[in-house]
Amino acid sequence: MQILVDADACPVKDEIYRVAVRHGVPTVVVSNSGMRLPGHPLITQAVVSDGFDAADDWIANAAGPKTLVITGDILLADRALKAGATVLAHNGRPFTANSIGAAIATRAIMADLRAGGDVIPGGQGAFSKADRARFLQAIDAALVQLRRS
Repeated sequence: MQILVDADACPVKDEIYRVAVRHGVPTVVVSNSGMRLPGHPLITQAVVSDGFDAADDWIANAAGPKTLVITGDILLADRALKAGATVLAHNGRPFTANSIGAAIATRAIMADLRAGGDVIPGGQGAFSKADRARFLQAIDAALVQLRRS
């Protein structure tokens, strides 16, 4: 069992570290540049090139049935799901085989609207304490479920 973190824009790295250590799960933080990690043997880092999708490619290739992938990237989530991994967004929302198609379609529609010059009101709100709490509950539940399977 392992956790793979798409770390470059991840707002919950500290929470991941705490939960990983508590559960005794090896965790790999994947990024395009080095970052400060806690000094714990379960937490390691994979620094990849700054090439397009290098971190995503590394994570997708390492993902499998006993892997929890943490990412906000919908296309990476799709690749990880196809590899059999469990996938969580930074706000604790699970990506599943049933939800990923709609997420990809919505992403494509929004990209088309932006490309056409349309102003899209709203967008993602600021990351909140509720998002952080939801993430903590979700990662805990996901690790318990992975351990049981």
